[in-house]
Amino acid sequence: MDRLANTVRPYAWGSTTAIPELLGVEPTGEPQAEMWMGAHPGAPSRIDRGAGPVSLADVIEAAPETELGADAVRAFGPRLPFLLKLLAAGSPLSLQVHPDLAQAREGFADEERRGVPIDAGHRNYKDANHKPELICALTPFDGLCGFRHPAETADLLEALGVDGLKPYVDILRASPEESALREVLTAVLTAEHDAIAETVERAAAAAQRLSAEEGPHAAAYAAYAGIAHHYPGDPGVIAAMLLNYVRLQPGEALFLGAGIPHAYLNGLGVELMATSDNVLRCGLTPKHVDVPELLRIVRFASGDPGVLRPEANGPEEVYDTPIDEFRLSRYVLAPGGSPRPLAARAPQVLLCTSGTVRLRAREGIAVNGSVEADDTGGVGELALAPGESAFVREGEHITVSGDGTLFRATVVV
Repeated sequence: MDRLANTVRPYAWGSTTAIPELLGVEPTGEPQAEMWMGAHPGAPSRIDRGAGPVSLADVIEAAPETELGADAVRAFGPRLPFLLKLLAAGSPLSLQVHPDLAQAREGFADEERRGVPIDAGHRNYKDANHKPELICALTPFDGLCGFRHPAETADLLEALGVDGLKPYVDILRASPEESALREVLTAVLTAEHDAIAETVERAAAAAQRLSAEEGPHAAAYAAYAGIAHHYPGDPGVIAAMLLNYVRLQPGEALFLGAGIPHAYLNGLGVELMATSDNVLRCGLTPKHVDVPELLRIVRFASGDPGVLRPEANGPEEVYDTPIDEFRLSRYVLAPGGSPRPLAARAPQVLLCTSGTVRLRAREGIAVNGSVEADDTGGVGELALAPGESAFVREGEHITVSGDGTLFRATVVV
C-alpha cells in the first residue's frame, strides 16, 4: 500500500470550506474545488517508497503490469483508467456533456489533423477517451441531470409568464420529443445576445418568486434562480431549465453517461470518472462553447435522473454502473467488526471519508507511508483519517477495519 499525497485544484466554483472541514484543516479563504487521487497527468498523486516523493503516474509508467496487473493493462492499456476526486461545489459548474468513445476518438483525431494546439481555448478534445462519471454525495448535493419530459418542461416554463419563453413552450408541446429538445436547445444557444439576456433576467426573477410558493417545481425554480445569480444573462440558464433538477442525499449517487447534459450546483461528493478531459460546454461558463459540436454529441432524449443507491455485496456496498473502467463501492465499518478482505485482482484507490480506517497488509506484502510494523516485520498497517487515501497495486492482499467510511475505486477485469 502507498499513502497518497494529493493536489487540491482551486477552481473558482469551489467551496472555500467543504474540503478543509473534511480534512480537519483551517480554510485558506480561497476556493478548494477538487482533490485528485490517481495518476492523471494534470495532477498525479505522489507516493514515497523510501526514496522520496514520486509521481504515481511515473511509477505506473515504469512498471505498468507490476502496478496495475496484466489483466488491467490488457483491457485498458498501461495507465490507471480512472480518476477519483473529492468534489466541493460552492457555486454551479458549467453545463456540459461528454462524448462516447467513438466520438472522442473521431474528434481528437480531427483536431490533431487540423493542428489545433492541445492547450487552445477552443479545443474540444484533449484526448481520445470517453468520460463517463459517477458522483456520490457526502452532503446534500444539488445537480442537473438529463432532459425533463418536454410536456413537463413546457408547464414549468409557461408558469414563469415570460413572453420570450413562449416560442419554446409551443415547440415543446407540438413537436416530437427529440426534435423538440434539439430545436429549443439550438434556439437558446444561438439566440441574439441582448434578447436572450433579457429573457434570462425575467425568467430568473419569476423563478425566484415561484420558488417561495408551494408546487412541484419549487426546488427546481430555486435552483434556476441561484444559477442565474451566478451567471446573469447567460443563455445556459434557460438551457438548464430543460433539465431535471435533483438533490442527492448522502450516500446517493448519479451516473452520467455519454451525451447526457448535466451540471453540479452545490455540495460535497466523491466523484469517479474515466481518465479524460473531454468536455463540450452548453453554458454557465466563460469558456468556449462550440454549439455545432455540442449538438452533435448531446442525446436528445428525456428520462429520470436515475438516482443510485449502493447495493450490498456482503460487507461491500456497490454502486452499479454499466462500464468497466471504474467501479465504486464503500465500506461502512463499525468498531469491533471483523477485518474485511479486499480483492487483489486489480489496482485500487481507497479514500476515507469519516472516522478512522485501518488497512492491514498480509504477511510478505510491502506497506509504504506511515507504516506500523508488527514484531515480525512481515505485517503492517496504514491508518487513514478523513480525506486521506491510499493506492493498492494489483496483487496486494489487504484487509480493512476500523470505525468509519471507506470508498473503494477499482476496475472491472
